[in-house]
Amino acid sequence: MGSRSPETTRPSLFWPVAAIVLPLVSLIAKIRVTGGEKLPRDGAYVLAPNHYSEFDPLIVAVAVWRIGRAPRFMAKESLFRVPVLGSILRATGMIPVARASSASAAKQTLKQSAELVEHGRGVIVYPEGTLTRDPDMWPMRGKSGAVRLALTDGIPLIPMAHWGTQEIMGRYQKGLSLWPLRKRVDVVVGDPVDVSDLRGRAGEAAALNEATNRLMKAITELLEELRDEKAPAERWNPASHGQKETGRLDS
Repeated sequence: MGSRSPETTRPSLFWPVAAIVLPLVSLIAKIRVTGGEKLPRDGAYVLAPNHYSEFDPLIVAVAVWRIGRAPRFMAKESLFRVPVLGSILRATGMIPVARASSASAAKQTLKQSAELVEHGRGVIVYPEGTLTRDPDMWPMRGKSGAVRLALTDGIPLIPMAHWGTQEIMGRYQKGLSLWPLRKRVDVVVGDPVDVSDLRGRAGEAAALNEATNRLMKAITELLEELRDEKAPAERWNPASHGQKETGRLDS
């Protein structure tokens, strides 16, 4: 997929983690990535994938590593309190996101994200904030975290979609479906979403809504390509169906 970033070629904690995770995930999933050249080889970016399985982050992490960048996520703050896992998350530069949606929590998250951007690192943000509630697992209504970061720092906003993970671990499933091994998962990276006309307006609700709609439209179109079918005309809105949105990552 072209030249790799120094993030993956220089020794770091990612190396031993990758040495363990890549073979295990490769045993479970046969990941096919297209459009990997659209992810910048250096500098900052915000990568926004769809989300319908608890196994998604491993698929996305492996795909990003294979493309040539180090996968750094915005992750729920509670994960950083898990023994061993929390230490790994901190050492690899992941960003803890408080579940609270207060202005102070949002400000802290953006500050931590900006530090990653300052060092030319990418950030993976799930714009839906949690597993989609759409009955057919199409992307649902998005949150503003990904676009807020892109608009504030003027960095590329890259959509990503994948399909096949549900055969390994279905939505809300306990445990993995391991047999047969190497189930196929397709991953596609899209062109950067153009939000240049909205730059400098990260504090305006109208600009955030417009940018989020563009991003979710781009992700949905990529997923339509993978699934070879059309998504519903209207994105699923949990609030309209009496569903509580838990585990939000929408800072």
